[in-house]
Amino acid sequence: MEEAYSLKVPKRLGEKAIRLASKMCLLNKELKIESEGEYLHIPLIRKPLSSEIEEARRALKCFEVHVRNFKRRRKVPRRAFDVAAEKLPPHLLASFPRSIDIIGKVAVIEIPPELEKYKQAVGESILESHKRVHTVLAKASAVSGIKRLREYEVIAGLGETETIHREHGCVYRLDVRKVYFSPRLSYEHKRVASQVKEGETVIDMFAGVGPFSILIAKMHDEVKVYAIDINPDAIRYLKRNIVANRVSDKVIPILGDARRIIRRSLKETADRVIMNLPEKALEYVEVACEAIRPKGGVIHFYSFEGGLNPVENAEERLRRAITEAGRKLSRVLSAKRVREVAPGRWQVVVDASIN
Repeated sequence: MEEAYSLKVPKRLGEKAIRLASKMCLLNKELKIESEGEYLHIPLIRKPLSSEIEEARRALKCFEVHVRNFKRRRKVPRRAFDVAAEKLPPHLLASFPRSIDIIGKVAVIEIPPELEKYKQAVGESILESHKRVHTVLAKASAVSGIKRLREYEVIAGLGETETIHREHGCVYRLDVRKVYFSPRLSYEHKRVASQVKEGETVIDMFAGVGPFSILIAKMHDEVKVYAIDINPDAIRYLKRNIVANRVSDKVIPILGDARRIIRRSLKETADRVIMNLPEKALEYVEVACEAIRPKGGVIHFYSFEGGLNPVENAEERLRRAITEAGRKLSRVLSAKRVREVAPGRWQVVVDASIN
């Protein structure tokens, strides 16, 4: 509550009184207008001058000015686009990035060529509108390599890229420069974890910092998850996240290539295999089939697809690879587009039951 001068008027004069207070630059927009019986209390930024009282008397006739307590308005955060509208030339506003990935206190965006000279202003607009963000990064390369990393340029903020991201009640410490993490897969993490049944053994072939593995362990009492990744930094953060989320008894982190690890020690052990490496998952279908128990199990297969029928393309490629591995795709449980990664190119997921 905050004490302020009030213009008290009958409700029938409310709209007229608010316009008048605004016209005289007296309206306090940070406080809420209060209703009391047949009257409105309009908050003012100061006590009206004698000339302003006379003007109000001519316009309203019936009013009082006194002091009372008002509730403060909740401030609505300004969108980054609205802030940028004050910093960028008008003809460039249409190019402002509409998609911002927020990972903990780090924001990641893609700067179009026409905004290259204004990237600092873009970054500052994001900092101003997202108060929890401390660093804004611009993508400087595509995701590449077996570690799935990309280069970034700091365009605003502190430049710190290690952060803590929260998702579905789990916490993930990570460094955006050193590990792969996409907040756009939040729904997928929950969707897959929700399908796991008690007593299952799961192999997460490309686990990263653990968004699939840890959530599965948090959601189920009786599971065992082998979380594999070839990136030493990812495994280092994964181990910390396992401890932070209190799932050390359910998640086993393993550093190395999933193909070698499965063939060395995890053949025919899994009820479910997660294959979230869209660039190369097809190359690992054979070893995923080797990991599934002889009685069968489920594969969550992610791939990048183009064309008119990306989902059907992914299903057919997976079916063919499973057959070549000596197993049978008995049923497609689910198949859908996850997100568009480039014009006409999609990340697709196929959940397949295999025998």
